[in-house]
Amino acid sequence: MKINRRQFLKTSSVFAGWSILPTGAWSNPLNSRFCTAHIGVGGMMGWRDLRSVASHPKVQIVGLADVDRTALEHERLLSYQDTARFADYREMLGTLGDKIDGVVITTPDHTHYTATLMAMNMGKAVYCQKPLTHEISEAYELAALAKEKNLVTQMGIQCHSADAYRMAVDFLQQGIIGKVSKVYAWSNKSWGDDGAAYAGSDPVPESLDWNLWLGSAATRPYLKDKYHSAKWRKTLDFGCGTLGDMGVHIIDTPYAALKLGQPHSVKVTCREPNQCSHPTKNIVEYEFPGTEYTTDKLQFTWFDGAYVPKAAEQVNPELEIETVKSQPVEPFHPDLGLEAGKTLPPQGAMFIGEDGQRMLLPHLSAPQLLPRSLLANVTKPQLKPANHYHQWVDAGMGNGTCSADFEYAAPLTTGVLLGVVGNRFPGQTLQWDGDAMRFTNNEDANKLVSRSYRTDY
Repeated sequence: MKINRRQFLKTSSVFAGWSILPTGAWSNPLNSRFCTAHIGVGGMMGWRDLRSVASHPKVQIVGLADVDRTALEHERLLSYQDTARFADYREMLGTLGDKIDGVVITTPDHTHYTATLMAMNMGKAVYCQKPLTHEISEAYELAALAKEKNLVTQMGIQCHSADAYRMAVDFLQQGIIGKVSKVYAWSNKSWGDDGAAYAGSDPVPESLDWNLWLGSAATRPYLKDKYHSAKWRKTLDFGCGTLGDMGVHIIDTPYAALKLGQPHSVKVTCREPNQCSHPTKNIVEYEFPGTEYTTDKLQFTWFDGAYVPKAAEQVNPELEIETVKSQPVEPFHPDLGLEAGKTLPPQGAMFIGEDGQRMLLPHLSAPQLLPRSLLANVTKPQLKPANHYHQWVDAGMGNGTCSADFEYAAPLTTGVLLGVVGNRFPGQTLQWDGDAMRFTNNEDANKLVSRSYRTDY
């Protein structure tokens, strides 16, 4: 049954589960503090988000929610022992109510939308990890709601605020390599599974509320080492594969620098669908309409897993273009050549100017202009230090704005998710109408733009 998503969390029942609410927790007013509640505190990112937000001197952590009791009882949370704890984020938000100023969401992708929607309907500032949503339609709904309610929002793409990435944006917008005609981006990660659909079941760990972990997704048996706690990215219903993991980070800079919107088309090269998991390797070819920083059309190609391109050594030390083979897929990619002895980073992007000048942006490293003589044309940007987490807190307290709010995050997320949908239709060029939010040549693909929600959990 498909329901009105705006009403989903207003009408769903709240399950008490187990919770820990310290006695006297609210004996002192916290009006001078930005009080945050955190949904999903297990795993590396849950801990990182919690610690990073808490490092702001004005932040007070008031609530922690996680469906796995082992996460809430982890020794690294001892410094937050007076913080209210819950299994069900709905109970936490309902119980703490106006004691919360902002909500941080670090859950598997399929829970981003429902948790964010509830927090936004309560008028809270939201920091949600990437990708913003699991489905295309959800991203624009959240962006519209944030605008309607004038809410402070930030998507968790921390690299967006890093000096190297902001420098790359500045270089491209200075026009140092001219108008960009092509972008190649890649990650050697392989968040997928090329085997048969999962079968069988395993006992649910005593500490885990499996029903709450599934949340609004369809029910299925628990399988050890397949979903919770770290393998969910591989599965269609819960994660968005490598594109949803690293693609958001690496495609972010092209989106920010080139002012990209929604592509006109997408075509994915990958294995045939297994109706269960994402492919371990993909080539995603987009065509974008031109912007002030690009040629009339922009060709954008994403590679992941074993399809990541490997640079051949350059013969010419002056960085003339040399052929580079993308293994194991043809054709060659001459745009990706490097000087002798150099190799492409395992994750990164290459920007191609209309006259052949290029910029390589390794993931988490400074941009490199090719040829190096282009540096003579650079005006070094004066970048002020930026902390992605603190930026959100400051904006929530009325100071400044967020650089990756949901208005920005929605088209970026859509670009990523169009590739995710495309891997269900390998070899087909899917034509996308961004204004109508639908594919114009594949009705089966349109069924994947949104989803139905389970409400009995």
